[in-house]
Amino acid sequence: MSASKFDFSLSLSKDACYADGLRPFLEYRDLGIKNATSGRFRAHVLRVKKGADHSTLHSTGLHQHRLDFQMIYILKGWIRFTYEGHGEHTFGPGDCCLQPPGIVHNELACSDDLELLEITSPGEYETVALHK
Repeated sequence: MSASKFDFSLSLSKDACYADGLRPFLEYRDLGIKNATSGRFRAHVLRVKKGADHSTLHSTGLHQHRLDFQMIYILKGWIRFTYEGHGEHTFGPGDCCLQPPGIVHNELACSDDLELLEITSPGEYETVALHK
């Protein structure tokens, strides 16, 4: 076990609060992991904003994240990505994807009811847009 101290943390659904984040068509529910781990990890639920502009739902553009760990787990709806060297994949409820550090990817489309859990390390990281 690591000698690092993590705090006890609860995030109850009855207290859920969604806020703006990286993508303008999504809203994000922080699950408190970033604060509890002194920034070493982040866990949040992402969902499509009600009334989001559907013209922005089709693509995030090629990009990569500068981090050590990133995984997504689909809770509801579907999302389609393309990954450099791995092709196009559509994920639905119960599907999980570990996105290796720095992998170039692009969200191509998602359903209006998309909800997914994302876990990253560290909690804050840089996203780099690529123009290929």
